[in-house]
Formats: sequence, C-alpha cells, structure tokens
Amino acid sequence: MIEALMSSFAVVILGIIGLYKWIIIISALLSWVQPDPYNPIIQFLNSITEPVLYRVRQLIPMSGVGIDFSPMIVILIIIFLQSFLVNSIGMLAMRLQ
Repeated sequence: MIEALMSSFAVVILGIIGLYKWIIIISALLSWVQPDPYNPIIQFLNSITEPVLYRVRQLIPMSGVGIDFSPMIVILIIIFLQSFLVNSIGMLAMRLQ
C-alpha cells in the first residue's frame, strides 16, 4: 500500500518537474522574439521562471558572455533532479517491500 502511494507521489512530482522544464524552454524560446510584456501569458511565464533564473544568474555570473545560459543550467538541474528522484524513490520502495 505504501509502495503504491510513494510511486504515485513520485509520478506526480516528476510530472510537475517535467512541466516546469517545458515552461523554462518555452520562456527561453519566447525571449528570442521579444513578445509583448503586457500579455498575461508572458507575465505568467516570467513570474514563475524569473525567480529561479535570477538566482542562477546570481550564483553563476555570466557578464560579458552575451548569452544567458541560466535556462540551460536550470534544465540540467531539473534533469538531474528527475533522475535522482526516480532512483531514490525506487530504492526506498524496494526497501519497504
């Protein structure tokens, strides 16, 4: 019973993390075309991606490079988290059996 609950929880968390990865990708692609900043969709994307991207920009200064690598760094972190979460929850579920 607990194994099924943990598995379901893992699937939900992985789905949310995967969705956020796609939101980061869409936000990065939209930044190339200079969309209308007053568009509610653009404001929503910026409100949920900029806090994370801003922190990455603070931790890894990229001044003078000319390219913002923060979306790629966040995506790599997300991929790592997805892999780590799957392995961790899988090992925990095996211990509970």
